[in-house]
Amino acid sequence: MLTKCYKSMKITQIPFKKTGFFPTIMLDYLEQKETIQPFYNNFPNIAGFHNQIAAKQKTYRLQTRLVLVDALKKQFANFDISKKTTENINLLKLQNTFTITTGHQLNLFTGPLYFLYKIISTINLCEELSAKFPKQNFVPIYWMATEDHDFEEINYFNFEGKKVIWNREDGGAVGRFSTESLQSVFDVFKTQLGTSKNAEELKEIFKQGYLKHHNLAKATRYIANELFKAYGLVILDGDDKSLKELFTPFVKDELENEISFKEVTKTITKLKENYKIQVSPREINLFYLGDNFRERIIFEDGVYKVNNTQISFSKAEILKEAQENPLAFSPNVIMRPLYQEAILPNLCYIGGGGEMAYWMQLKNYFRKVKVTFPILLLRNSVQVISKKQQIKLDKLDISLEELFLKQHQLLSKKVVENSDIQIDFDKKIAYLQAQFEDLKKIAKKTDITFTGAVKAQEVKQIKGLKNLEKRLLKAEKRRQKDLVDRITLLQNELLPNQSLEERKRNFSEYYLEYGVSFLEALKEGLKPLELQFTVLEL
Repeated sequence: MLTKCYKSMKITQIPFKKTGFFPTIMLDYLEQKETIQPFYNNFPNIAGFHNQIAAKQKTYRLQTRLVLVDALKKQFANFDISKKTTENINLLKLQNTFTITTGHQLNLFTGPLYFLYKIISTINLCEELSAKFPKQNFVPIYWMATEDHDFEEINYFNFEGKKVIWNREDGGAVGRFSTESLQSVFDVFKTQLGTSKNAEELKEIFKQGYLKHHNLAKATRYIANELFKAYGLVILDGDDKSLKELFTPFVKDELENEISFKEVTKTITKLKENYKIQVSPREINLFYLGDNFRERIIFEDGVYKVNNTQISFSKAEILKEAQENPLAFSPNVIMRPLYQEAILPNLCYIGGGGEMAYWMQLKNYFRKVKVTFPILLLRNSVQVISKKQQIKLDKLDISLEELFLKQHQLLSKKVVENSDIQIDFDKKIAYLQAQFEDLKKIAKKTDITFTGAVKAQEVKQIKGLKNLEKRLLKAEKRRQKDLVDRITLLQNELLPNQSLEERKRNFSEYYLEYGVSFLEALKEGLKPLELQFTVLEL
């Protein structure tokens, strides 16, 4: 456990595995265990980035850079972007410029806190690489998931324990959704914020984002740009004709040969020997996009059909459609990573545990289609603790690592520690087991049939002791009710619903209290290559 102090802020890092919130596949990846090594390429360290730069430089074409820069300039037209963001876009023309990318859904008002952590991890990694590799340039990219169609995942955010929800009809790519009906959401939200300076800033960000931009993609771009433009963040919308044209050869290949299905299926067969599979591929991993729908493309009876519609194509027709109407073809979760890596000079993708897990399924697919597989980096995860909360933790003698224990474990541990009687029966059980070992030896020497009875008695008596322990602990918890209540209240405050707060809270709660200094604290505190969980005491 590492602790550092910056001004009035204290930064503590603890191993991810000590939190209990991260899947085995990620923990094994961080430890570079043999079982996971076949599923990634370069590891996220300086040596890995050195190799990745060399590999990407060989495969990424100048023409692709020029198309990318032109698309970004058009996407940012009419937005107030910083000098640093403008410089970063122009730097992408140069063959010694590379990107670090994160992606996220278009959640209402950024959604969960970790939206910020993803982006700041990306920005900070670019800065760190710039210092290590002064001959190269590094540009942070936020890839907006504008083509997603799962509206229920993004139509709300949590504020002080309550959901702020946007109700509207679902259908089609979310980036194209009109923001017209968000006035009523704003009317509700602003009443909850109060009238402080920070509250007024939040209202303005929401209002300018959603009420001044006609679709969700533009609104999200505005908000992300407002929060991060000082750091040169470049925001990319993949729902773009010129970028899709770059991807068309892969789309045609997928339609004709079903390459992703074949290659990912092979990988899954090996991966599932040790790990849980995150996503399963379809025969064709593409959607067809219309004005109000996004449906799977399926191949049946020699015909390409758009699921749940009357639209169908022959092979020649769909290949012609892919060539002439690239915007209609949208990659699913299996192919979206390929789209990203084909159009960007990207070195590394930063994502959460679930994202990293499905990227692990894709390495062989990338190799087959001759696209460089990126470095995968688990995003920074953060627990924010106020000075008041830290004082309470100290008074209750709860360490940061203990904070992440399951609640019943934490309560039991602290009640036992605080008790003036011996509640822990481990020694008694160990003593009992030793006695029965002696009895088993005697039984073997005298009557072998007696060993079964000895074993049965051992099980019975140990079970009895454990029951007594549980009853005693329960009684002690009642006696120490005040301590139990204080611990429960504090842990629930820090870990809402016994989950990491970054998955449950929205940035607005902290912005309301700290303003822009909250973003500055994150910028200072997040160290992406240290591969540790971060606790910030503000």
